Amino acid sequence: MAEQHGQAAPDAVLTRIGQVVMLHHGGDREEAQRRFLDLWAEIGEAGDPLHRCTLAHYLADTQDDPGDELAWDLRALSAAEERGAPLSVRGLYPSLHLNLAADYVKLGRDEAARSHLRRAREAADVLADDGYGDGVWAAIGRLELRLGEGA
Repeated sequence: MAEQHGQAAPDAVLTRIGQVVMLHHGGDREEAQRRFLDLWAEIGEAGDPLHRCTLAHYLADTQDDPGDELAWDLRALSAAEERGAPLSVRGLYPSLHLNLAADYVKLGRDEAARSHLRRAREAADVLADDGYGDGVWAAIGRLELRLGEGA
């Protein structure tokens, strides 16, 4: 019905991911991780790149081990860079690279962190002047300060 009026139909998978994100933000990390992994199994390695990128991006945040978090963030970036990924994933690049930079900091790999932080800053011109964009810019600034102190 929405498509008949020139509007895109809601994306059921992104809606489901959003529901699990709310569960995670509500404090139930283990259940969120379980549901994210169930969705990952459902979507599969060959699923829609936007779905895999979004899901892996959030699934990384549920990991206890920094190496596992890095692996999921790398999956997210890989899906975003795939041929056939929608242009809308470009808006995720600043956050994807920022998360990778933070992962590398946790693992003591400051040069890799700096590389991804530069890429986050370079990609940040796509961010809107809104709460999300402001939050990503602020996080970039905080991580730059942190890495500057260790340089």
